[in-house]
Amino acid sequence: MANNKQQMKRTTQNEKRRQANASFKSSLKTAVKNVEVAAANNEKDKAVEGLNLAFKKLDKSVSKCIHHKNYANRQKARLSKKVNSL
Repeated sequence: MANNKQQMKRTTQNEKRRQANASFKSSLKTAVKNVEVAAANNEKDKAVEGLNLAFKKLDKSVSKCIHHKNYANRQKARLSKKVNSL
């Protein structure tokens, strides 16, 4: 455990951020999975709707510095390819 006030505060801040990031990553994975499931079931309307949400979350994760921009672009291209093939 930290011995001074500054490090104790930093520890609590880091823990809060870690939990927030973990929660956001989980919601992003769920959004991506929903698009993949809809695409697998040939549900174009659901897939397009989910794709918009997934794109929004991917862009947000880049702006929050949770993911690298290349990761987000790769995921967006992969999901678009699946939805466009319907």
